Amino acid sequence: MQMVKDVHLTGKDLTDMVQLRPQDVGKYAIVPGPRDRLDVLLKKFDNPVKNFTFMEYSMYTGMVEGVRISAINGGRFSTDTSITTEVICNAQIQNIIRVGTCGSLDENIKIGDIFVVDEIIRGDGVTPYYVDKDFKTVADKKISDTLYEIGKGMGLNIHRGKAWTTDALLRETREIVEAKRKEGAKVVDMVSSTLLTIAQTYKIKAGSILAVSDNVVTGEMGFMNPLYYMAEANILKIALEAVNKLELK
Repeated sequence: MQMVKDVHLTGKDLTDMVQLRPQDVGKYAIVPGPRDRLDVLLKKFDNPVKNFTFMEYSMYTGMVEGVRISAINGGRFSTDTSITTEVICNAQIQNIIRVGTCGSLDENIKIGDIFVVDEIIRGDGVTPYYVDKDFKTVADKKISDTLYEIGKGMGLNIHRGKAWTTDALLRETREIVEAKRKEGAKVVDMVSSTLLTIAQTYKIKAGSILAVSDNVVTGEMGFMNPLYYMAEANILKIALEAVNKLELK
């Protein structure tokens, strides 16, 4: 027999499953990857209310300086990010800001710097199921501009441009990396392609701001570097400030 439904499980099915409604969430969502970064973010919220917990993902909604914001630990990789992004989009949250990490593909972008994504080279395994190979994945310009301007205003080492998203962390060979650099990629991550592409298909504004954790070109690893942890804290500050500025625009 054939499948009963055209799609076994949709984003709407998931959103209904966790009983999330548009009236339960904010106009903005800030999306860190791991739970510990979400916990730090929630300390900035006034009276956050848990919307749901599903598997290892939790969403909360609260107020920050008079603006209603939702936050969820959206996943570290493309597959889990696709699930949580579908839920966010089906809950009709209209503005999404990803706060994550990346590896530098440029010797001039250092550990502890910050990067705002403008455009993506898709190397993940999820988005080919959403869009064809000629689809151009981009961040919302207003969100990206706002994130970048705030970072510059804070006096931080902040960069912007094209990012490459890959699923194959342990196959970042010299040949592959150099090919992506020739295509214009300045950093690499494992999430932005999926989040931004799915948001685009739903016509929802989304951006991505990343703390630089390592340098693929020089071989430096900064996961224990205080500068990286400072950058992690700063991208949360920038995202929250961006929400306030976007709300006023």
